[in-house]
Amino acid sequence: MKHYDIDSIDNRDPELVERAMTVLEGPLTRYFRHVIHGLEHIPPGAALYVGNHSSGPITPDTFTFAIAAYREHGIDAVPYGLGHEVAISVPFVHQLLVPLGAVRACHDTAHRLFARDKKVLVYPGGDLDSWRVHRDRDKVIFGPRRGYVRLALRAGVPIVPVVTAGAQETYIVLYDGQWLAKLLRTDALFRIKAWPIVLSLPWGLTIGPPLPYIPLRTRIHQAVLPPIRFTRTGDDAAADAGYVERCHREVHDAMQRALTQLAAERSLARA
Repeated sequence: MKHYDIDSIDNRDPELVERAMTVLEGPLTRYFRHVIHGLEHIPPGAALYVGNHSSGPITPDTFTFAIAAYREHGIDAVPYGLGHEVAISVPFVHQLLVPLGAVRACHDTAHRLFARDKKVLVYPGGDLDSWRVHRDRDKVIFGPRRGYVRLALRAGVPIVPVVTAGAQETYIVLYDGQWLAKLLRTDALFRIKAWPIVLSLPWGLTIGPPLPYIPLRTRIHQAVLPPIRFTRTGDDAAADAGYVERCHREVHDAMQRALTQLAAERSLARA
């Protein structure tokens, strides 16, 4: 099997991306009864898409958003994804995702993409957000992570929030297992801060990062929010912890308000 350099920004195959968008659009849209608002907010040029993370290794919302962005604005709106190096190095997953635009989550890589006027997608909550328990499925959980803000400030690019409701219901997280991750030292060994207890198909009850699973059918509703541009940018702004925290609160609070609205919208759609 071909192996890619996950730090390279030249692996993406535009023809493969376009074929994937065309092939996946119908099945994913129908299966997840996908609804999306706000595609008109996607700006031209470099930008940092910031999303709430769901569904562990499946992340169907990543694909539904990419398909919708492609249909509305073309391939330039389809993001490169900053992925955990372990996740995007798994055989078969590696060969699938890297040609579609997955790269190692690294600020240097993101800056090189911004320099080419590309769009980059990041999920700041990572495993904490993706493995949030079922009762918190309509919460945005970023934890202490603020690197995404510093990245946007240093690059001087807008943050474009992409909010998703419903994707966390493709499986059921009973417990996030943060204490177990500390006990097993997975944070130190693999930068994994959670070790969840999950119910999924066909595996049933599992402990630890879930294997690729058959997603439960659920409604996925998404919203692209207006770009957030900060008054101060550059290295000095990124080094100001208080300013970074205020920028984070602005992004997080806007996303949480949108997620609450999307959750209510989904409830009405199910009624």
